[in-house]
Order: sequence, then structure tokens, then C-alpha cells
Amino acid sequence: MAIEIKAPTFPESVADGTVATWHKKPGDAVKRDELIVDIETDKVVLEVLATADGVLGAIVKNEGDTVLSDEVLGSIVEGGAAVASAAAPAAAQAAAPVAAGEDDPVAAPAARKLAEENGINIASVAGTGKGGRVTKEDVVAAVAAKKAAPAAAPAKAAAPAAAAPVFAAGDRVEKRVPMTRLRAKVAERLVEAQSNMAMLTTFNEVDMTEVMALRSKYKDLFEKSHNGVRLGFMSFFVKAATEALKRFPAVNASIDGADIVYHGYADVGVAVSSDRGLVVPVLRNAELMSLAEIEGGIATFGKKARDGKLSMDEMTGGTFTITNGGTFGSMMSTPIVNPPQAAILGMHNILQRPMAINGQVVIRPMMYLALSYDHRLIDGKEAVTFLVTIKNLLEDPARLLLDI
Repeated sequence: MAIEIKAPTFPESVADGTVATWHKKPGDAVKRDELIVDIETDKVVLEVLATADGVLGAIVKNEGDTVLSDEVLGSIVEGGAAVASAAAPAAAQAAAPVAAGEDDPVAAPAARKLAEENGINIASVAGTGKGGRVTKEDVVAAVAAKKAAPAAAPAKAAAPAAAAPVFAAGDRVEKRVPMTRLRAKVAERLVEAQSNMAMLTTFNEVDMTEVMALRSKYKDLFEKSHNGVRLGFMSFFVKAATEALKRFPAVNASIDGADIVYHGYADVGVAVSSDRGLVVPVLRNAELMSLAEIEGGIATFGKKARDGKLSMDEMTGGTFTITNGGTFGSMMSTPIVNPPQAAILGMHNILQRPMAINGQVVIRPMMYLALSYDHRLIDGKEAVTFLVTIKNLLEDPARLLLDI
């Protein structure tokens, strides 16, 4: 019986998807709950699992094809037998005697047992016994050859979509690759933001001395106390941002038509780099989270982003975003607001710089901060004082605990 393989039910915000990768070919055996095809949307990659044991039948939607919600992708023939690959070694057939019956096995029992214990395919062992019979000595030789051979190359990981090609010096060639749905959507939203917003950016700098000292003093104890969660800088910025958002609700608001929507919660998007591009999973109710919960959430998002496992729910929503270009060495940038949000905070590289403090020049670890905001909703004074608030909270982290 043939069972249809269908695309997932997409949320309202996703119109369609693209077949990214078929992990099985027609005729391959599949098991229930085994990954068989990936569907890429403009937000995440959705995995389609087999709903029954059997064999992959006809593929209706090939890689690169556009699919709609619940559209048929192919079929599974329930209980079918897998078709042998055309690339199977011819030696496997040659190893078997021409007429092998129940009383004339291709391998001695001892040989079969030894092959099973060492993960050797008995059909791949050339028999030297009578009539091509595989002896124990034949398997011993195969085991020795397997151990002496270099380790098999690991399966090639899927290359990043639309990865930039590498050309030799002097080449005058061009390579055209399709833009991924994620990058196309990011491009569309960036243009939309610049076209529809009165976007400005204000800058400030923060002395990271106190945060770095606090982290250095407690990072080992923090990791031990919170089951391996490491203390980074991002949690301090998220905590400072959520405190500032409480004081300046317009920065946490959004415009919906002729209305301003003020959010009584802080769902903070944290930009994470992945092979598919920049993704922004969301920490829900970040204002209620501890430093450990924030760091744990970000670490989980990072792993999921690398593995392509972020869910649609984790990628949608958000009332404010933080991006850290400093991870890649950026000293200064003007981040673009992610609509319908009203603002985005940009972190940058920490550099040792001479600073004038109390009439003396001292070397301090300094970071430039950038706040891009929608001037239709946020006045310049609010934007500047919001950023100054974050600066003050980070330069004196005790303020985060004392709420001052």
C-alpha cells in the first residue's frame, strides 16, 4: 500500500517552501520516523519524517521545487523490499558459487560468525575454499585488511547553501547559484525596513571593566553551579536591555497601521550565525530570565542553528533584537531594524583604548554600542537616553540587581 509523503502544515506567516534535500532515493528502504526530506522556508528548515516502514516510492517534488502546505512530495510503499543499488560491488555476486543451496553455503559457520563480530559483509569477502566457499582464514584476512586500510572518509556534510565559490588566481569565470529562501527573505525585509522606516542610529561606548572583572571572578563557579552553562557577555546585555525597555516602553513597541502597540513583555531576538545565514531566535519573556537561563537559551539556539533544528515558533515574534558583530571583529556598524520592531542594539568588538578618567589617561576595555531605531515611533531623546541607560547598567552591574 502506498502512503503519501506530505509537506508540513505551514503557519500563516509562511506561504510556501522549497524542497531542499531528499535524504533517500526511490527504492531505498525507510523506517518509521526516519528523516527523508528537508523543506526550506524563509525562516527555518522543516524535517519530514517517514510515517511507516517500507520503501521510498515515486518522488513528486524534486529538490528545488516549490511546495505548498500539506502538498504531496512523494510516497512510501509500505512493507516493500528495498531495491539493490546499481553501484553495489560486482565482487559481491562473484563471491557466491553458481549454485548455492541450503546444504552448500557460501561461507563456513565459523567464517560467518567471525564476519558478524567484526562488521564484515560476508558477501564482500572473496572465498578461496571449494566452489568459492568463504573460509575462516578468508575472513581473518579481510579483518586485517580493514584494520590496515585508512579510516573511511566521513559522510560529506551538506555545504552551506549558496556558498561563495573558490576560484584559482587568474580565472575569468563566473558561477551563478540561486539565492536561498532565507537570504532572499532577509534581503526583502532589509529593503522593506529602509523603505518604510525613518531609521536613525545613535552611538555610545561602554567601559567593560566591571563586567569583565565580574565574569572573570565567577565564571568557573557559575559554570559549576549551572550544569555547564558558561557565563558570557550576551546575558549582561540582555539583562541591561530588558531593564532599559521597562523604562522606555516606546523602544519595545511596534507600529500596526495607525496604532502603536506597546508590549508588556520583552521577547528579545538574539542574532545567531549559521551556515544558512543570520537567524534571529527569540528569548521569550527575557525580562524574567536569570543570567544562567539567558546563557543556556542562547547556547541551545546556537546549537540548533548549526544543526538546522530551529523551530518556527523559536524564530517568530520578538519585540527587540540584539546583534553582536564583535564576534567577527566588527568595531562599528549600523544595524538595520527588524520590522515590525522599533529598535535593534548592536554590540561590537572590545578593544583596549586609552581613556581619560578623573584627569588621568588609563587603558580600558571599551566597546562601541549602536542603537538603530524607527524615528516615527522613538524620539531622539528617548533613543539616546535608552542607550545611556544600558551603558550605565553595564558599567556598574550592581544596578541590575538593585534596579537603580
